[in-house]
Amino acid sequence: MAGKTTRVVMPQLGESVHEGTISKWLVKVGDKVVEFEPMLEVDTDKVNAEVPAPVTGILREILAKEGETVQAGAEIAVVEVGAEATNGKEARVTATPDAPAPAAAAAVAAPDAEPVPSPPRGEGQGEGLKSASTPETGEHRFSPAVQMQASELNIDLAKVTGTGIGGRVTKKDVVDFAAKAKAAPAAAPAPTATPSAGDQVVPLTRVRRLIAENMVRSKTTIPHAWQTQEADMSGVVANRAANKATFQKQEGFSLTYLPYVMAAAASALREHPQVNATFNETELIIHRDINLGVSVGLEDTLVVPVVRRADGLSLAGLARAVNDVATRARNKQLKADDLAGATFTVNNSGTFGTLFSYSVINPGQAGILTMEAIVDRPVAVNGMIGIKPMMYLCFSFDHRVLDGLQAARFLTSCRKWLEAVTAESPVY
Repeated sequence: MAGKTTRVVMPQLGESVHEGTISKWLVKVGDKVVEFEPMLEVDTDKVNAEVPAPVTGILREILAKEGETVQAGAEIAVVEVGAEATNGKEARVTATPDAPAPAAAAAVAAPDAEPVPSPPRGEGQGEGLKSASTPETGEHRFSPAVQMQASELNIDLAKVTGTGIGGRVTKKDVVDFAAKAKAAPAAAPAPTATPSAGDQVVPLTRVRRLIAENMVRSKTTIPHAWQTQEADMSGVVANRAANKATFQKQEGFSLTYLPYVMAAAASALREHPQVNATFNETELIIHRDINLGVSVGLEDTLVVPVVRRADGLSLAGLARAVNDVATRARNKQLKADDLAGATFTVNNSGTFGTLFSYSVINPGQAGILTMEAIVDRPVAVNGMIGIKPMMYLCFSFDHRVLDGLQAARFLTSCRKWLEAVTAESPVY
């Protein structure tokens, strides 16, 4: 007697991640899959994750091949879960990457559940997956991602020809249509760069392409504004010098300047809660928790893991949190939740010697604060010239959320917090 089958669907790998690319199946058709053990690997613009099997059974069918980009909720595989409870119906479960187990906890199969229609893929990476609700009559149905893309580009979806299965319109179809419409009035196409002898052609990775799309969305939908102030870091430098040896011995890693700027940002966000907000067209959502995204540079990309409730941590606590997420990022051990839920971002490009940065705001946040290089500069001190360690704080902010006055007040609070630090200020 045949066992009951479970249709596995693509999980949502984070609160703002709505699709993923299947990079590798770790099992093949006919193999046994074990609940909580890795079943496939998925890439998104935020995380590369192993997705565990939600149930134990035999993999009977793979519905989404390696390299395909799949919308969260779309069916990706069929697993036969056993010979008992055979009633001709299928259960539909989601494999979940967030877990107490080494890989992740899986959703529980719902016995006798009817198959739930899967949403279409919205990214246009190849053909979309057909779901139970795919219309066969030519009726147009558009995914939320496609509708958002069309809205941003002011495109009438009725005029767009779909290239997906069943004539579905994908995001790529919308982008291509907009590009053709823009180029139509031109007498001749603009020349494009072509590789010549000796040039290296590097294909865009999935992560790089999605980062690019995210940044374009940020710059085209968020009215960026920018301010900077110069902070006297004398007290911070003295405090670090007084504590770094003991800290290194006790914690096992170096005390850097980043936790000081994070503490300043957290304090300023508590003082100016409107900066810790999200603009969603009809209202502002002012977040209670202060969850700081921290930029971490990897070999060929950058990720922004989150330090949650940063305002409740000491300098040492912030340093531990940053060291933890940075280490796991470089070892490719971050989970989807580590990259979701930031309400504000702190960037440390100054570690590379930069003096001024105009950073791009992460969509859903009101701003990003960048700490620049600390440089000894001559400054006026009580009518005399002195040499002090100075640092520029650069603040990119969403002008829909904040005006210049609010931004300046926030930046001033950050600067004053840093300038109030002394050699005796507590680290723990």
